[in-house]
Amino acid sequence: MKVYETKEIKNISLLGSKGSGKTTLAEAMLYECGVIKRRGTVEAGNTVCDYFPVEKEYGYSVFSTVLYAEFLNKKLNVIDCPGADDFVGNAITALNVTDTGVILIDGQYGVEVGTQNIFRTTEKLNKPVIFAVNQLDGDKADFDNVIGQMKEIFGPRVVQIQFPVACGAGFNSMVDVLLMKLYTWGPDGGVPTISDIPAELMDKAKELNQILVEAAAENDETLMDKFFEQGSLTEDEMREGIRKGLVDRSIYPVFCVSALKDMGVRRMMEFLGNVVPFIDEMPAPCTADGVEVKPDANGPLSLFVFKTTVEPHIGEVSYFKVMSGTLNAGADLTNMAKGNRERLAQIYCVCGQIKTPVDKLVAGDIGATVKMKDVKTGNTLNDKGCEYVFDFIKYPEPKYSRAIKPQNEPDAEKLSEILTRMHGEDPTWIVEQSKELKQTIVKGQGEFHLRTLKWRIENNEKLMVNFLEPKIPYRETITKAARADYRHKKQSGGAGQFGEVHLIVEPYTEDMPKPDTYRFGNQEFKMNVKDTQVIPLEWGGKLVVHNCIVGGAIDARFIPAIVKGIMDRMEQGPLTGSYARDVQVCIYDGKMHPVDSNEISFRLAGRHAFSTAFKAANPKILEPVYDVEVLVPSDKMGDVMSDLQSRRAIIMGMDSEKGFEKLTAKVPLKEMASYSTALSSITGGRSSFTMRFASYELVPGDVQDKLLKAYEESNTDEE
Repeated sequence: MKVYETKEIKNISLLGSKGSGKTTLAEAMLYECGVIKRRGTVEAGNTVCDYFPVEKEYGYSVFSTVLYAEFLNKKLNVIDCPGADDFVGNAITALNVTDTGVILIDGQYGVEVGTQNIFRTTEKLNKPVIFAVNQLDGDKADFDNVIGQMKEIFGPRVVQIQFPVACGAGFNSMVDVLLMKLYTWGPDGGVPTISDIPAELMDKAKELNQILVEAAAENDETLMDKFFEQGSLTEDEMREGIRKGLVDRSIYPVFCVSALKDMGVRRMMEFLGNVVPFIDEMPAPCTADGVEVKPDANGPLSLFVFKTTVEPHIGEVSYFKVMSGTLNAGADLTNMAKGNRERLAQIYCVCGQIKTPVDKLVAGDIGATVKMKDVKTGNTLNDKGCEYVFDFIKYPEPKYSRAIKPQNEPDAEKLSEILTRMHGEDPTWIVEQSKELKQTIVKGQGEFHLRTLKWRIENNEKLMVNFLEPKIPYRETITKAARADYRHKKQSGGAGQFGEVHLIVEPYTEDMPKPDTYRFGNQEFKMNVKDTQVIPLEWGGKLVVHNCIVGGAIDARFIPAIVKGIMDRMEQGPLTGSYARDVQVCIYDGKMHPVDSNEISFRLAGRHAFSTAFKAANPKILEPVYDVEVLVPSDKMGDVMSDLQSRRAIIMGMDSEKGFEKLTAKVPLKEMASYSTALSSITGGRSSFTMRFASYELVPGDVQDKLLKAYEESNTDEE
């Protein structure tokens, strides 16, 4: 295979909602380039892209697939991404390592929520976008309506390169207003007949051509001057103008295709090869230290590993982009995350399962290697003397979580190893060993995302597991001041144990004054603060302890033991065993014994005194509340709002956003356990949501009563 230079390489992401036809389009592209001799289908399970067992089982893409094609003396690296929102991490990764996004839109359903979500990602990353309206041969296809939606949602930058002569079952021709030609296909698609535009379509073609010419001219002053002088541009000048417009996102070209029938695919690929920006025309990425790294084949050698996976019959495969320099097979590089050396004995260009050995890859190219010792997704591999570290991929917060445990307890360690490895393959699978909840929690982007994880563990690793609803990380706190004392006394021959602690608790708030006087009934307690410990808690909030002992009632050396006893109960709250937070404690009196007092005695006395005072201080349970943002079609707004309100949501606002409604709310985490599935069911998969931790808030009284009762019953069962 030819070694392509940086100026001959284009990296492209294939994006779109689930069912828009990306995998089918990828098959047609590979067929047109001669990479494959026969096009597979998703239904038959024989496509180049969907080759993992789990994908064949589910019938849709789960992983992104790296492809390459040699076309017009250029190398097109294409990453076909899953369309389901649950697997959005793949699309985010792909856009970070490619330079242009081709977004497919289903000609029957138009712009969907998933389309908008991925477009937002291209905005954040400032990537050029090309739209391809697919499935124009579908019964419900309506190209003009789709174009209207696109202009409404994405603005006037949407510019047609083509329009179909007719949609539906009769779709077999289109007008290209860049080349000003009519393309017509036979029943099997493939190579078109190219002819002059018929008279009845010429006015529309000229109008769209003029819009395209103006859009191209706007991106170059020289072209603009020529356009004003002559009223037109040559084909090459238009390509140059469109290329510059793509780079600064001032133009979003629109193509027409039927991927299933291979109509319009080759023409779109010609545009990708001739017009889409080359790697060195795009803004250079920066290292974690902010150093700009241009794709220079003569620069220091540095690779970024953007994907790792275990593939059938091969083992571990690491996919990388050459960020700088020239990579030769057999190179020894340093993993900057681990400090160890890794040998790339063989390097490949990849087309799904097809891996073609190559001798070298230059800056900007994408390739793969196998069986490296200890390389994870996100690692940077450098040659000697190169200190680059790349960390530019930012993933969304998880939206769905489950507790996971093996069906056979002895397999716990094996499961932990598998989960660690799978997180290395897909960083959007988050694994958390929760000391607080005493559960292993796995988090992802949705139910299907975690269902895929479970399928792989059970079918690939042959380890049966159970999913459970995760416990909620409640917090406990107090709402008023209370006093308690406790004497710990134990005598069983020899040295005994003795410690007595008197303390007062009250709610803690930031910047509150030091305690002065408390009154309980007819008694007044004056505090003389000698010293203060402010303990920030790992789980949020603070514990503040004031030593107010006077007259040596308790020796200062026992104060740390009392604080440890208090912390014992802060780590396992008296109400439900949850973490406690935001409590101020004044240790003001006590007693000790010259012989029997020791640290354990005062630790136990402090623990019991604190627990008694806590329960008397009108304790409350706090629950985590999340900010939730839902993007929903207007016709489903009422249903979605009703469902949220049934989940104890507080609706914070409603807004229209480019054809959809945006609903913002604060929702308790307890009520979000099955929201991903419910929202998909309510809206037919046409909505999406994000959630982010907001705060801890008091639970309603009836909810607290249920929690207390459940905790009491669980403790009784354990006894």
